[in-house]
Amino acid sequence: MVEASGLRAVTRCQVLGAGPYSETEQGLYRGYLSPAYHAAVDLVGAWMVEAGMRVDLDPAANLRGRYEGTVPGAPALVIGSHLDSVRDGGCYDGPLGVMLGIECVAALHEQGRRLPFAIEVYGFGDEEGSRFPAAMLTSRAVAGTLDADLDRIADAQGVSLDVALASFRTDYDVVTANTPTDRLSVQAYRSARRAPEDIVAYLEAHIEQGPVLEAEGLALGTVTGIAAQLRYAATVRGMAGHAGTSSMPLRRDALAGSAEMVLAIEEIAREDGSALVATVGKLEVLPGAANVIPGEVRFTIDVRSGDAGRRDRAAQAILARLEQVASRRGLVLDLALVHDLPASPCDAALMDLMDAAMAGAGQPLRRLVSGAGHDAMVMAALCPTAMLFIRCRDGVSHNPAEHVEPADAEAALRVMLGFIDKLGDRRADRP
Repeated sequence: MVEASGLRAVTRCQVLGAGPYSETEQGLYRGYLSPAYHAAVDLVGAWMVEAGMRVDLDPAANLRGRYEGTVPGAPALVIGSHLDSVRDGGCYDGPLGVMLGIECVAALHEQGRRLPFAIEVYGFGDEEGSRFPAAMLTSRAVAGTLDADLDRIADAQGVSLDVALASFRTDYDVVTANTPTDRLSVQAYRSARRAPEDIVAYLEAHIEQGPVLEAEGLALGTVTGIAAQLRYAATVRGMAGHAGTSSMPLRRDALAGSAEMVLAIEEIAREDGSALVATVGKLEVLPGAANVIPGEVRFTIDVRSGDAGRRDRAAQAILARLEQVASRRGLVLDLALVHDLPASPCDAALMDLMDAAMAGAGQPLRRLVSGAGHDAMVMAALCPTAMLFIRCRDGVSHNPAEHVEPADAEAALRVMLGFIDKLGDRRADRP
């Protein structure tokens, strides 16, 4: 039996970064319920079995391994992250958290140790939403917060979620209401929901997807929570006209006005002087001809902060400034709120346990907020959550250049095992 290690976790992520675990020959893309996802589930499930877990698939096609506690059937600490990827993604975003969960169980199994709670490792199927237009479907099913109309969900090729589920087969039983079956369906999907009394807490290890840890020379950080997010769709309308015959004073150029708006968004976020961020990530110019003054521009606005109040104040300042620009330039501005995601704070007591585990592993203490969304923000509706960030080179994520040092993964494993021990001590002390 090979000793559990961060190196093995990193190596396994790299194995999952190529065919048959990717749908593309160049780069990584593993969409939910695809053949590549099927192959990944079968392989990762085998690694779970090797680590000493009983493995099955839940009704949302989440891979699930269970390592029993001292009392069979006890509530579980869930350790998880996602197995799907964005298009042209990196090896570690998602799978590293699953691999480290497996390594935690492998270490306990090697030592013949059981805890006052079970440990379940989840490989969630759809965090990214890269195949079906509804991100975090599978963790929302587990948390019981799924409000999407599953019958209407289909991918870009027109394959419905129900058809994709029905055609999905793995080496592992699908367990619905404790009864094995060989078929997944949208009708059974929501039965993936777990009861709060069955879950002790949720722990997710994830690459930082940002540059803070590397800039400070740190391998790991305790996550305080996931930032609140607002997203808007903006449409700016002016007047299209001939580029050669329309004089400058008479123009109502939607692109020039939008450019001023984009700079205003950046300026307001910079002036806030905090971790707040604002981004224009998509811009579409119409009619899009070289000799025509743009008559319409559409762009997105994404505002995030760990403090929902700060986020809201910045968003209101941005919207007010955009209205001023539109009025001064004779433009029409339409704004639509696309989504409003509240901040998802990690559990204070679990953060303290994580800090103590960091100190016990000889790691400097650093707390930081996550600007990106994770399955942890969904699981917070079900149980207390904790997150551990792992340094990634240059802060790069969602990119083939993602890189994690094995030594950092090893440090993360030691901290996670320390966290598990401290959580076990706390549970054992309960009357």
